[in-house]
Amino acid sequence: MTTTLDVLGVGNAIVDVLTRAEDDALARAGLHKGAMQLIDEARADALYADMGPTTIVSGGSAANTMAGLASLGCRVGFVGKVKEDEAGREFAHDIRKAGVAFETPFATDGAATARCLIFVTPDGQRTMNTFLGACQALGPADIDEAQAADAKVLYLEGYLWDPPAAKEAFLKAAKLSRAKGRKVALSLSDAFCVDRYRDEFLGLIRDQLVDIVFANESELHSLYQTADFDTALVALRAEKGLLGVVTRSAQGALVADAAGVVSVPAFAVEEIVDTTGAGDLFAAGFLAGFTQGLPHDRSARLGALAAAEIISHFGARPQKDLAQLARDNGLLA
Repeated sequence: MTTTLDVLGVGNAIVDVLTRAEDDALARAGLHKGAMQLIDEARADALYADMGPTTIVSGGSAANTMAGLASLGCRVGFVGKVKEDEAGREFAHDIRKAGVAFETPFATDGAATARCLIFVTPDGQRTMNTFLGACQALGPADIDEAQAADAKVLYLEGYLWDPPAAKEAFLKAAKLSRAKGRKVALSLSDAFCVDRYRDEFLGLIRDQLVDIVFANESELHSLYQTADFDTALVALRAEKGLLGVVTRSAQGALVADAAGVVSVPAFAVEEIVDTTGAGDLFAAGFLAGFTQGLPHDRSARLGALAAAEIISHFGARPQKDLAQLARDNGLLA
């Protein structure tokens, strides 16, 4: 059956505010390095007041993945809520300019468009502080049933499990997709997110509402409550019908299921500038290959290439034509 979209992403629509910071500045502010913390608007305002020079770009985990997929030549859409304010209009402009179909209606009242204050340390690690704002207004009514059922892959971010209405939207979209025999992919998003919702995420996997899980090492450890990577990997492979895609920073990535494990190396970069969005773009590369029927190792190499591009500059949206970059590296025809 012909589909209109390769991938439909559902996630938090966020404007990122990035600044460089030293480790001691994080400690003074009481921030946990490398983690994502939910904050209220007052805390967001206080942190913003203490930030140095900033770079402002549209972000959001699933939105970043969709932008990466569009750059790789895929047909993609995104569902996420912004308010009709300056930041919301900028987000809508940016994601559409990236080639992503975005039709979610603006919120006309309530909280402002979400923003994420990101502190990037000299080693490229990012510490994120997210005010969800209008994201919390995303609900089941924002899911276009035909669109959700049509896409080859429905891609959902774990962060959606925080706002109750967004969780309902998540489940509605997943059930529509599975009813049509499509694939549902879940990004675990953050180890602290897994800590909050471990049992529910495992329930989604074991109820076979999810076909593909994207995780980094710390998220995988949290999911299976073990500090031993091999033990966590064995548990992941034991999940019935699940394809696990695990990123391991400089060690590359692996794709695992009951049939076996495929490992790929990371692409070398001259300098790690900012790791914001590395996992998002890895998912973009992998899904670009997956939806084209490429072998898992080649799809994972596409993911590694996209992640390498994103960590070489500030911000979580591609600055190069990823399709051309992939062709230059022999990964796309």
